[in-house]
Amino acid sequence: MNLKILLPNEIFLDRIVTKINAEADNGSFGILPNHIDFVTALVPGILAYEDRSGDESFIAVDEGILVKCDREVLISTGAAIGDRDLESLDRTVEEQFKRSDDREKQTRSALAKLQVGFVRGFVELTGGTGETPQ
Repeated sequence: MNLKILLPNEIFLDRIVTKINAEADNGSFGILPNHIDFVTALVPGILAYEDRSGDESFIAVDEGILVKCDREVLISTGAAIGDRDLESLDRTVEEQFKRSDDREKQTRSALAKLQVGFVRGFVELTGGTGETPQ
């Protein structure tokens, strides 16, 4: 099967594989080359695949859509991080979450400052009455 993982701005992976394990809302599932065609929504989790030599690799994926059609498996997702070692992938994902969390905190802080500035400007404009001057 040809496994292709598509991100919003690039093709993350395009590889011939013999087996795929992924996770949907109703649980984990496996796909082999002769699996029936189908479409499913993926939940954030670990996708595992085996290449022709039997080596297993892992990809942490955000939620997305998986389409199996004939010998093609297309996955469209917002984010993906890959590694051959599950422990290493776990550490990388943890670091990415921390960075994302820090960026989120900075964004919330900047937004709060903008809101405070807006309210102060509004209060000054209205003279503290809350009514629009005429």
